[in-house]
Amino acid sequence: MRRIRLIISYDGTNYVGWQVQPNGVSVQALLEKALFELTSEQIRVEGSGRTDSGVHAKAQVAHFDTNARMDAGKFAVAMNMHLPPDIRVLFSEECDPSFHARFSAKRKEYAYTVQLGPHADVFHRTTSLHLHYMPDEAAMQRAAEAVLGTHDFNAFKCAGSSMENTVRTVTRSEWTRDSIFLIYHVEGNGFLYNMVRILVGTMLEIGSGKRPVSDMQTAIESGCRSDAGATAPAHGLCLERVVYPDFDTQEVLSRG
Repeated sequence: MRRIRLIISYDGTNYVGWQVQPNGVSVQALLEKALFELTSEQIRVEGSGRTDSGVHAKAQVAHFDTNARMDAGKFAVAMNMHLPPDIRVLFSEECDPSFHARFSAKRKEYAYTVQLGPHADVFHRTTSLHLHYMPDEAAMQRAAEAVLGTHDFNAFKCAGSSMENTVRTVTRSEWTRDSIFLIYHVEGNGFLYNMVRILVGTMLEIGSGKRPVSDMQTAIESGCRSDAGATAPAHGLCLERVVYPDFDTQEVLSRG
């Protein structure tokens, strides 16, 4: 039995998320279907994390086990022949059997894109949240700084989540501006369900003047979901990078 790891890019617009679900088509299900068509094996594909419906990925990592003798580097091309154009396997290689896409990950990076201006750009409608108003970027930046470090992010998890350990370490949290786009970059050793979207929703409320900057610190300290803002829509969020002790998606993809 061999273990193969993948880097996968996908537009999440048409999917119920990464994970196989009974109520719609998932990215995981289509990858497993492609592998069955290639190998005739019922293969389980394990991802680094479960992106929600509508969330995108530039560099999702996954692994699977197979008895197929195909050259590991050729799985990417072969799988893409059986996948829709909004899902691409960018890289494949054989890895150590101890590697696990989820449990071996050391940190992840996400980006949330906000489009500013009176009219939405139709070409970015599925990958960015459009705002008609100009938010207070300085206030949002100060709120983002409060997220840095090791905190209990209980206030920033989805209501009803069963996750018990809610302490996470965030090593990057900042907004950058690129023309009409305002982008929130966040990097950490892990994220709770809906954590990034709730962080963004809280900062957008701060940027609109609905909340003071101090509300970010208040929510972190209280751990109460009611002290944080609304959950930002899924379509502005993208998984950008996953880093392991011996494997960094950014470095691999930069090699072409």
